[in-house]
Amino acid sequence: MALKVELKPGERIIIGDCVVTNDDQRTRLLIEGEAPILREKDIMTVDTADTPAKRIYLAVQLMYTSKDPRAHHEIYFALVRDIVQAAPSTWPYIEAINNHILTGEMYKALKEARKLIALETDLLHNASCGSGLRQGGQTDCESSRPRSEFAS
Repeated sequence: MALKVELKPGERIIIGDCVVTNDDQRTRLLIEGEAPILREKDIMTVDTADTPAKRIYLAVQLMYTSKDPRAHHEIYFALVRDIVQAAPSTWPYIEAINNHILTGEMYKALKEARKLIALETDLLHNASCGSGLRQGGQTDCESSRPRSEFAS
């Protein structure tokens, strides 16, 4: 069965190891075959991978799009060790990502990595708000909860 993808003008998509950029009008593609596919909104770049969870997502993305995913395992596992040491609450997310990697379900591993980014966003938000507790246990941050760009 073909995957239907609709691209906005100027939107990019990765198909296999190629980047396809749409021209100036909306386009619908029907993609058949076995190739990694990532829409622009799901693509992490080195410049945007500015937190530990985003670097893990980038490593998984590189595994997903690579012909040899094992080439990225060393950096991935180093990143995983660092984040689990710094924030043990990330372990269930890491475990889910690892299970998908081990079974070759790289796109599902990416989806789990998005959940890790959302958790990290919440943890960082709570840490920055926790330092500003006011009397009565409330903070100035309670109404401004951030959402990860990957949160679903």
